[in-house]
Amino acid sequence: MTHPGQAAPGRTIEVQMLFEDSAPWCPLRIEACEAPRRLAVSMEDDTGSWKLELQLTETHGTTELRLVHHLTSPDQLAETGPGWEYYLDMLTAARNRGPEPDFQDYYPAQKAYFESLA
Repeated sequence: MTHPGQAAPGRTIEVQMLFEDSAPWCPLRIEACEAPRRLAVSMEDDTGSWKLELQLTETHGTTELRLVHHLTSPDQLAETGPGWEYYLDMLTAARNRGPEPDFQDYYPAQKAYFESLA
């Protein structure tokens, strides 16, 4: 069951990736929410299962965002890593009102780098 607009640990909401062509709405389960430091979620879509964490730490007035994607296999890294680099740079561009990055600069351009990490 989905609870749009009623996000809380143990509940499921609907999300959509805005910069994906024809992306469907997908259920996203909130596994943990420890405001303001940690959000853990899981979801399933056409590409598989996703377990993600957002971790926030503040030091001397600066907040660091750490995105953790729990992969089921290191073989997924080459396909997934460039996408998250792109989305995090999209976040930076939105925050700074800068130009949006071009996905072609990330994939397949960064694929070999992420393959080397596996």
